[in-house]
Amino acid sequence: MPYKFEITPAIVRYLQNIERIRERVKLTILPPSIAEILRFQAHIRSTHYSTRIEGNRLTLRETEQVVQQGKLFSGRERDVSEVERYYKALQQMEVWVEKGQEITEERIRKLHAVLCSGRRTKPTPYRDGQNVIRSSTGGIVYMPPEAKDVPSLMKELLQWIKRASKEYPIPIVAGIAHYQFETIHPFFDGNGRTGRMLTTWILYQGGYDLGKFYALEEFYATDLESYYDALVTHPHHNYYFGRHESEITSWLDYFLRGMAFIFERVGERIQEETVEKADSQIMSLLRPLDHRARRILGLFNMQDLIQTSDAANLLGISERQTRDLLKGWVADGWLEIADPSKRGRKYRLAEEYRVLL
Repeated sequence: MPYKFEITPAIVRYLQNIERIRERVKLTILPPSIAEILRFQAHIRSTHYSTRIEGNRLTLRETEQVVQQGKLFSGRERDVSEVERYYKALQQMEVWVEKGQEITEERIRKLHAVLCSGRRTKPTPYRDGQNVIRSSTGGIVYMPPEAKDVPSLMKELLQWIKRASKEYPIPIVAGIAHYQFETIHPFFDGNGRTGRMLTTWILYQGGYDLGKFYALEEFYATDLESYYDALVTHPHHNYYFGRHESEITSWLDYFLRGMAFIFERVGERIQEETVEKADSQIMSLLRPLDHRARRILGLFNMQDLIQTSDAANLLGISERQTRDLLKGWVADGWLEIADPSKRGRKYRLAEEYRVLL
């Protein structure tokens, strides 16, 4: 299905900001303990804000207590179960990403089942009836496609995601997938939570996990009216009367603006943690390294050995300049020559500095 949208100057700026933060975070060295804390906090925020959008009454602190301590809250058992299931679904999605498993209809239906019923439940079937969304006064807000069309629409969406991931920036693919999933509304309930997690799934799978330090749901939850308004891209409430072929640039602008905002906050938080909480040993090792050396250090998060070409490409300088830098860093003691051959010379991180990884 072709989607109508325009890549505006504003959207380009959001994408540039997202890439800038992504690159910075990728090359930032964090002590493992701090990284794990940031990751857990992001998972808690994702769980809290996504369920809060659907009416969950637990606070952020109570959500953390449920997940971390198994705490129960009398009179809010349904909220507690909802939070527990969301957190488990998030873990399940991450396992699929780590194993390199594709996004499929079967896994989306399984994800929905975990979210709404628990891990032991079979994948949820698509709805077999209409699921009209109404306002608090009873008026029709949105009438999604008929149940008979849901399977073919979901198949088209998954095919589009796979194809588009090779043609467009992954954040654009994730944003459009979020919109279209909510437009199809394939289940009787839980579509919002499933759609938002699908968005994160696409981003993680496409290399935009940002250390798993973010929760996009926080942006939506801070102004729900704007979130819902952004999803309305056509004045008619019926899917078949314009919504299925509406122009969605306004939604994409909202989605990418939110993603850039959340990524910026993560970048600031990581910078604070790096400065304030790194232990003395790590700081003493990092302090003598200039910005170029720290960027090279980040390469060792992804590979054990580097060559002159790797460093030159990262720093955007000539290989001759890079060889001089590498020679100096070997003399400084934080790099070692792993392979001395002139053509294929390779460098590794000195043992003392491997604690930084």
